[in-house]
Amino acid sequence: MNYCTNPFHRQRRLTREVKVGHVGVGGNNPIRVQTMLISDTMNTDACVKEAIPIIEAGCEILRITAPSINDAKNLKNIVSALRNHGFKTPIVADIHFVPIAAMEAAEWVEKVRINPGNYADRKKFATREYSDDQYADELERLEKAFTPLVLKCKQLGRAMRIGTNHGSLSDRIMNRYGDTPLGMVESALEFVRICRQHNYHEIILSMKSSSVKVMIETYRLLVARLNAEGADWNYPLHLGVTEAGGGEDGRIKSAIGIGALLEDGLGDTVRVSLTEDSLHEVPVCRELVSKYNLPAGKAPALLSVIETRDPFNYQRRVTQIVNINGVVIGDGNPVRVCATQGTGDLAAEFSLKAPEILEVNPLVPPDFHGMPARLLTVSAGTGLEMIPAYRLLAVRAPNWPILLRDESGNLLTTSTNIGALLCDGIGDAVQVAGPVTLAYNILQAAGCRSFKADYVACPSCGRTLFDLQTVTAQIKARTAHLKGVKIAIMGCIVNGPGEMADAHFGYVGTAPGKISLWVGKMQVKQHIPEEQAVDELIALIKEHGRWIEPPVK
Repeated sequence: MNYCTNPFHRQRRLTREVKVGHVGVGGNNPIRVQTMLISDTMNTDACVKEAIPIIEAGCEILRITAPSINDAKNLKNIVSALRNHGFKTPIVADIHFVPIAAMEAAEWVEKVRINPGNYADRKKFATREYSDDQYADELERLEKAFTPLVLKCKQLGRAMRIGTNHGSLSDRIMNRYGDTPLGMVESALEFVRICRQHNYHEIILSMKSSSVKVMIETYRLLVARLNAEGADWNYPLHLGVTEAGGGEDGRIKSAIGIGALLEDGLGDTVRVSLTEDSLHEVPVCRELVSKYNLPAGKAPALLSVIETRDPFNYQRRVTQIVNINGVVIGDGNPVRVCATQGTGDLAAEFSLKAPEILEVNPLVPPDFHGMPARLLTVSAGTGLEMIPAYRLLAVRAPNWPILLRDESGNLLTTSTNIGALLCDGIGDAVQVAGPVTLAYNILQAAGCRSFKADYVACPSCGRTLFDLQTVTAQIKARTAHLKGVKIAIMGCIVNGPGEMADAHFGYVGTAPGKISLWVGKMQVKQHIPEEQAVDELIALIKEHGRWIEPPVK
């Protein structure tokens, strides 16, 4: 299955153009930047006040949640107020659970986002075997529920995003395909097929997950499936890592997932989902896409190079061992951290000056036959960008351990380069310009090593039932030292149970001022007053034996 033109040279996938209002997405358009308001949709003044500086910062498409029919009706007032202020930025209605809200929203906005997992289904975590006839009946029910929105969007000239979320796959999909990239792709394609039955093609697709590996694999699989269906299935893609969190960690995680796909030539519009004010997302998006809105350089002349990795299933590359001053590298050992000096809070594990490191030009590699095991890294001056260079080195030096070096000194660039390669299964050690802590943070975000607690924290929106930024900061302050513990902090129930399914503990808003606590996939406490909920979470962690006292500073 083919998902990109050339894994050794970036070339943007050519899609059909979808018009979101006056803004073209896909085709020859630049990669568009978008974000989402966090204000209550029923508060017109607050939404407009929040939206204006976001638009002025460079947001090209703006999303607003519409959790009810009344919220959807009020979109008329928000859009009207923004137009009266002279802003023509297209507005997207974000819909979960309520098809009637989608029908109302389509009257007022340029684009409607629906979630295939909950548009016509309610997730009950039910286990059921479907016969082929029963599955066909389910699809017929889905078609009846979804077709009215398709016809309305076609009639009014509205675009639609069919946005699969890893955390909210329907029970029907889960029981047939499992919690898998294939299930995510098929969830969206069910809806695409209905759109195509009515000759409606103003579709943008997304495959979001809080796991960067799952996200990358799923978008690649989606494109391969679209390519297999036919040339006119070339729909644009919206990229995003859902529940990325905030601060440096959120930026690193977003850069890995979004950047890896942009390097593959995939992606036509992006949103960085940070647990921060939405205004802060825009400059991160703009920086991420800036490189990919420029033409790529000339492709290298590569003869007889065959890609050996499986881009749809993560598997770490098998390598031989190199021992550097007692640090064992390769052969499935943890990805090591190298540095020229021990900067930052964490120590590097070996030095870049070690004689066991060999610089190689992957365009003209040496004859490795009979050579003693060395740790390979790409030499300077090859003319190749970092990701293609290391992919090529991995092919031409099979079974040799590789040190990934990034000298850019830029957080997003470094995270993209090293994180994308790690998610390809390439890399036995890493070295970055700057604090050693950055290297460890990239390893954690890519799911390679854990040295602190991990968080799945959604961005705020109008559905959020508590102050996400404040509560997330409180939970992090008390739990960051819990190495290997994963905590999900979810503002509402939309993606909660599914997106946090692999978290050890979950903190979910279920009503204004009320919190439920989860252990894995099971809700264990509910209707806890918000002012008590963080203490209750800590007590739950202690109860399950995952608590250790923080180190004394």
